[in-house]
Amino acid sequence: MKSGFVSFVGKPNVGKSSIINAIMKKKVVIVSDKPQTTRNRINVIYTDPESQIIFVDTPGIHKPLHRLGEYMVKAAVQALKNVDLLLFTIDAKEGFETPEEHISNYINQSGTPTIGVINKIDLVDGERADFIEELIRKHVNNLLDVVRTSAVTGEGLNELVEKIKQHLPEGPQLYPEDIIVDRPLSFIAAELIREKIFHFTYEEIPHSVAVIVEEVKERPNGVVYIRANIYVERESQKGIIIGQEGRMIKKIGESARKDIEYFLGSKVYLDLHVKVKKDWRNKDFIILNEVGMRDDLD
Repeated sequence: MKSGFVSFVGKPNVGKSSIINAIMKKKVVIVSDKPQTTRNRINVIYTDPESQIIFVDTPGIHKPLHRLGEYMVKAAVQALKNVDLLLFTIDAKEGFETPEEHISNYINQSGTPTIGVINKIDLVDGERADFIEELIRKHVNNLLDVVRTSAVTGEGLNELVEKIKQHLPEGPQLYPEDIIVDRPLSFIAAELIREKIFHFTYEEIPHSVAVIVEEVKERPNGVVYIRANIYVERESQKGIIIGQEGRMIKKIGESARKDIEYFLGSKVYLDLHVKVKKDWRNKDFIILNEVGMRDDLD
C-alpha cells in the first residue's frame, strides 16, 4: 500500500479543482471560470486497492489586495510544506509567465518533490506544450516529471495518477474507504452555495461574498435542513443576490440544493438568508466555516 499527501500549487483558475473532480469522477470541490474560487485548504481522498492519495486543493497563489487575499495566499504557501508531492499546475493556454516564476521560487524553497502538470492541453498544440514543459524543467529544481492533462477530455489524468503512485512512499491507509473529503457537511454545503453565487451573479459579487452554514439538522422525515447566511459588503450587492421578487436567491438555492442532495444522497431543505457585513474581507477573522468567523459576523 502506498499513501501520502499531494498538494496542488499554481496561480488562480488553472484548473486545480477541475482536475480533482475529474479524477474523483464526482464534484467534490467547487469550480468556476472566475479566478480565486478556492479560498481554503481541502483534503480530497482518492482510494483504490493499491494506494490512497490525499489531494490537497488550495487557493491559487496571487498578489493579495485585502486580508482575505492574504489568508488565501498563506494557506496556499503553507500547503507546500509537510506533503509528499507537489503538483505544479499551469494553464496551457496562458503559458509559463511571471506568476509561474514566482511560484517556482516557493516550490524550490519548500524542497518538496514536484510533478509539473500542464492542464487544458486540449486548447493548445504540441509545440506550445513542449515550450511550457521546457520552462518548467528550467525553473523547478526538484522536478520528478511533467504530465499533460485536460480535466475536460480526461486526457492524461490516468497517467497523472500513476505518476503520483510511483513517487508516493509506502504507508498505511490513512482514511476509511468511504471518506472522500475531510470537511464536514456544513463546509461542503457552504462551498456549493458559494459556487452558485459565482455562477449566477455579476462580476463584482463573487469575491464580496462569504457563506456560513449556521445549522444542519436531520428532520424526522429524513430531510436534512440546512440554514445558511450569505454575507455581502454592500446593500446593493444584497439586492443583486436576492433579485427581483426573490428570483435570484431562489435560483441560487435550487441549484445548490440539487448539488448538496447529490453529494449527500438524501433530500435537503435549504434555507438561505442574505446579510450585509461591510468590508468583511479586511477583518481579522478566518473565513469560511471557521469558528472564529462566526463570532465576528454575529
